[in-house]
Amino acid sequence: MTLRLAAPSATPHPVVFLILILPFGVMSGYLTVTIVYLLTQAGVPVDESAALVAISYIPHSWKFVWAPLVDTTLSRKTWYLCATVVSGLGIYATGAVPAEAGSLPLLTAVVLLSNFAVTFLAMSVESLMAYGTPADAKGRSAGWFQAGNLGGFGLGGGAGLWIAQHLQPSWMAGAVLAVASLSCCAAIAFVAEPQRALREEKYYRTLATVIGDLWNLARSRRGFLGLLICFLPIGTGAASNLWSALAGDWHASAETVAMVTGVLSGIVMAAGCFAGGYVCDRMDRKAAYALFGVLMALCAVAMALAPRSETMYAAFTLIYAFINGLAYAGFSAVALEAIGLGAAATKYNLFASLSNIPIGYMTAVDGWAAARWGPGGMLHAEAAIGLAALLVFTAVAVASARPREQAT
Repeated sequence: MTLRLAAPSATPHPVVFLILILPFGVMSGYLTVTIVYLLTQAGVPVDESAALVAISYIPHSWKFVWAPLVDTTLSRKTWYLCATVVSGLGIYATGAVPAEAGSLPLLTAVVLLSNFAVTFLAMSVESLMAYGTPADAKGRSAGWFQAGNLGGFGLGGGAGLWIAQHLQPSWMAGAVLAVASLSCCAAIAFVAEPQRALREEKYYRTLATVIGDLWNLARSRRGFLGLLICFLPIGTGAASNLWSALAGDWHASAETVAMVTGVLSGIVMAAGCFAGGYVCDRMDRKAAYALFGVLMALCAVAMALAPRSETMYAAFTLIYAFINGLAYAGFSAVALEAIGLGAAATKYNLFASLSNIPIGYMTAVDGWAAARWGPGGMLHAEAAIGLAALLVFTAVAVASARPREQAT
């Protein structure tokens, strides 16, 4: 038996997906901008802050393992509501732990558990989006979805850092962001719940059906190339995870960091997502994703060569943010195009897990490179690795097309 469900008759406006995914971005932005900045101000080395951020990607790199739970057990809406409550508590707890070297073990544990919980939030939204988006609008929905993700990142980072700088005690920032995240649950009423899957009498048989659907995706050329380009370190945007830690090298103030990596960054990334979604509906989606990766590498090299001033810091972090938005929309468009329906949460999260692996290790690599060669060396290293990965993808794509060309 194959897992094929009918798409809901009602197609929601993609702004619903933007709102639903906001808490996912808030959690990431709060850690990456606010907590990392506070740790740096407390004397924690950059590479240790980078390691904490990299650890937060571990659940996102393995979430495809538990993604079948969303496809085969509770409704997507139930999963969303439960995960949002737990994620909100996780955001609050992250802010309640003192941002200092002695608290790193406890903070690491909180970050890991919080990011495990938020994976279920994302899975439920991704599945609802896969069923609620027509084939010719995958890029559009991907753009709105990632605008919410990255806009939430800006909200969690910018608003979180501003609150942490102006309100005491320290848990206030986490509490405000947690309440804001919980309010996103209201949008769940505006999206249709897909029909329940036809389940086997035995649960292990249902899982076998899901695995079969996953295998059919992986063995197709479209699915394989989609998975490959997401796995390679192309357009990872990893440097943005360290902007707050490196702000001192560009003589950027806390207010500037909060503005350009928070509110402005969220707006610019959202604009990049909308633009990326538009482009992806008008050209080959994998080619668009590769193009965005080239633009990101060029931006990193230009920033490395530019003067070290607060103005250049603001300008290049915002340009990088726009390209990051392009890349995120490109990723979601590639994934939505490849997965179809069926076990949507499981298949989408295989893509997401693979894409988070390079983000995690490139964050660690960037931190290592920054500690040894400075921020300029870090930016050059990220660009070189990204361009090398693009060459690998191009070679595989060309090689995999040859048998088909010879057969025609």
